Amino acid sequence: MQPSGFKDPSKPNHVCRLKKATYGLKQVPWAWYTTLENVLLKLGFDNSRADLSLFIYRKHSIICYFLVYVDDLVIIGNNTNFVASIIKQLGDHFFLKDMGLLHFLLSLEVVPTQAILFLSQHKYIRELLSTTNMSGAKVVSTPLSTTQSLKLLDGTTNVDNTEFRRIIGSLQYLSLTRPNISFAVNKLSQFMHKPTTIHFTTTKRLLRYSKQTIFHGIQLTKIGHLALITYSDVDWVGNIDDQTSTSAYISFLG
Repeated sequence: MQPSGFKDPSKPNHVCRLKKATYGLKQVPWAWYTTLENVLLKLGFDNSRADLSLFIYRKHSIICYFLVYVDDLVIIGNNTNFVASIIKQLGDHFFLKDMGLLHFLLSLEVVPTQAILFLSQHKYIRELLSTTNMSGAKVVSTPLSTTQSLKLLDGTTNVDNTEFRRIIGSLQYLSLTRPNISFAVNKLSQFMHKPTTIHFTTTKRLLRYSKQTIFHGIQLTKIGHLALITYSDVDWVGNIDDQTSTSAYISFLG
């Protein structure tokens, strides 16, 4: 609509045409992505079919990956000179600031070595324990106890579901590098509509377990072949809460 102070009384039904997207408008993210995408495609990158935020360059012996998160850009490749040339060419189109080697991104800590790439969220766990007042809690060795896993419907007193949902959402993000808590988080997520004291107690145990395993993470190693192996399993009517079966699968690449 015509903004206040700039209305044309002779054309009251006219609207303004947007010529440039600026911060604060909903067109900004798309305008920025489209501009960046066009530049990367001209540089020889292809858009990934699995994730539009990922661009891949693969020609001859050079492989390069370019990951986009809003205005944070991550680039990795097997040729240092090629990576440096891409950064320079992007600098001709955009104002860039080279932050050096990747160490933190979206609460993920990246520890590179000559042999492995280690992904951890220990700083994220410390912040989560601090915001939930669990920094001084005693640690436990398992995410769920047998009694807790079997009595998740026994709680009688309702608790603050807003706080409960916030913690479960944080734990879901933590499971990116901690798949060992996925089952417990999935189980607790089933009660976010009306959590009770037993659910909150179980969530606190999961936080205590996260404190115990705070330095765990995912280790990516160099491999010579990419064999894909998948295992699957199911328990027949193993959930005594609603008499349903639980199926699961795990895949190993390399």
